[in-house]
This record gives sequence, structure tokens and C-alpha cells, in this order.
Amino acid sequence: MIRGRPKKAEITLSEVEQNELKAIASSRSLAYGLVRRARIILDSAQGGTNSIIAKRYDISVPTVGHWRRRFMQYGLVGLYGETRPGRPRIHDDDKVMGLLQKVLQEKPSNATHWSMRTLAKETGIPKSVVHRYCELFGIQPHRSKSFKLSTDPYFAEKVRDIVGLYLNPPDKALVLCVDEKSQIQALERTQPALPIGLGYVEGVTHDYFRHGTTTLFAALDIATGSVITECKPRHRHQEFLSFLRHIDENVPKSLAVHLIIDNYCTHRHAKVKQWLARHKRFQVHYTPTYASWLNQVERWFALISQQAIRRGSFRSTKELVRRIEEYVDKYNKDSRPFVWTATASSILKKIERLCKYINGT
Repeated sequence: MIRGRPKKAEITLSEVEQNELKAIASSRSLAYGLVRRARIILDSAQGGTNSIIAKRYDISVPTVGHWRRRFMQYGLVGLYGETRPGRPRIHDDDKVMGLLQKVLQEKPSNATHWSMRTLAKETGIPKSVVHRYCELFGIQPHRSKSFKLSTDPYFAEKVRDIVGLYLNPPDKALVLCVDEKSQIQALERTQPALPIGLGYVEGVTHDYFRHGTTTLFAALDIATGSVITECKPRHRHQEFLSFLRHIDENVPKSLAVHLIIDNYCTHRHAKVKQWLARHKRFQVHYTPTYASWLNQVERWFALISQQAIRRGSFRSTKELVRRIEEYVDKYNKDSRPFVWTATASSILKKIERLCKYINGT
């Protein structure tokens, strides 16, 4: 009569099972519990005891034995565990559909949009459950985003023209995105800033002294990412003409110049058109109306605003201009072009989808 603990069953893996277990054990995207179970079976097949495996993965010996038995009984499927029933649903499909229809098709009587609490009060579903369903279906009634469709009758032609310059710039020519950032205020905070520290952010006062404004004219070279800039006290056609002359002086005479500019009135002034007509190497490409996002210099304006202007404190307009010039000098030393990837066809298809969505077709 054999006494003592029964001998544990040995695990023998086929080639397919071994390859599958190795793939699971080395995965970085699967759940860690499943990865650890695959490693337990692989170690068991190599002769590892339950106690050694349990110590290696910091789990109990019965847990190792449980997954060994599951694998021997069900194979690889057994490593995924059993489906647990859980608590039955309280809100049926009709209730959930009513919630979705209310948030998508109706507006609250005393507000512009729904909140989780107002939806919960209106439908009788707990707030946490309403939040869970809204998150599940990707509904965010508290958020909105802005848009503006161009009304330019030559929108498609202008998009193809400008995007063509970005993706296939002409030879022996310079493509410059030109615009001005007007009314940059020289704001001086009323008190010194509180420095950043461990556990808290930099603090600045909400009020400030105004010390005048300046207008930053900029021309971005799409090939190198460098910028030509000038600061002017105003942004009339006289200042824009002066900046065009500044560009003419700083660009080699052997290069043609393609200017991408928007439809601001100073850019279409009669004297500006006369100057451009006299300087034959300048060719202007106007962006469509309400489509300033086509002009890459707008992205650079966002950079300088974020990194040098918005959180600054300036005691005078001269100090503001000096800070801008310092930023431009450092930026040009390590400038890189913006990578434009959108084609004209992809832009027009996106606009077409938006128009169809708005029109309900």
C-alpha cells in the first residue's frame, strides 16, 4: 500500500502549446495575470516544483497547483480563467437607450447642455451609472469644440495651390508664410512671481499694469523653419510694406519668393499690390477666407506666445520687443521646419464629411 502525498502529475507540452505559451509569457500587452500563468506552466513543464515556482513569482503554492490543474484539464483555454456571473443588470436596454436619446436629441429646459447630475435627476439613473454609460459610448455633453467653414468660392483651388507649395516646393525659390501678430501687450505683473517648487506650480498675480503694445511681423521659411521678423508699433499697410522691403533685403536676389498670406485688408491694399507688381520675383498665394490654419506661421506664433510672451512680465514695450528678438535669435540657431503631411485631397474630403454631417445627409 502506497502512503504519503500523491505524486503530482507531470505536464508535457506539444510544440504548438510550447510556442503559444512562450508568446504569451513574453508579451508586453497582455494582462500580467495571464502572462504569469503561462510562465507557471512553462516552469512546471521544465520540472519546477510548486514551492519553487510559488517563491519565484511571489504567490501561494495552492495557486500554482490550481493553474496546473486548470491547464491539464482544459489546455490553453484554462489559463484565461472562468467567466464570473456578477450582479445582474439593473437597467435594461430600453432604459439605456432612453438615456442616450435624451442626451443626444434633447436639451435641458434651464441650461444649454446636460451634466451628469441633471441627467441622473431627469432619468432616475444614479449619477455614477450615468457617467459610466456616457464614458462607455463616448458622450461628453459638457464639452464643445469650435469650427468655421470657409465661404471662399475658390476654396478648393487655393487649398491645392498652398498645399502643393508645402509638399512640392518649386526650385530656386523661397516659400515664406507671412503674417502679423498684432496687439501683443507689454504686461507687467503687479507683484513678483512665486517660483515653482516641489508640489506646487509657479504663481503669478491675476492683475497687471499695461505698458503699450507691439505688432510682430514674421515670415517663416518652410524649408528650414527659420523666421524673418520685425516688430512695429502698428499694423497698417505702411508697416506691412516696410516688412516686405525687409524680406526683399534679406532674401538673395537670385531666388523667387512665394508669399503665403491671409486676406487681411492691409495685405490687399492698393499700395501693397503696386509694390508687388513692381517686384516681379514676389508671387502671392492668398489663403481661403476663415482658413488661417493653412498658414504655417500661425503655428510659430503659438510657439512664441507659449514660450516667451504669455507668462512673461514686461516693464515696457522696449523690453517686450527685446525679449521677442532674443527668442527669435535663439530659435533660428536651432530651427527645424514643420512637417506638413496633409494632402489637398485629404483636407477636401474632411471638409466634405463635415458638410454632410452639418446638413444631415
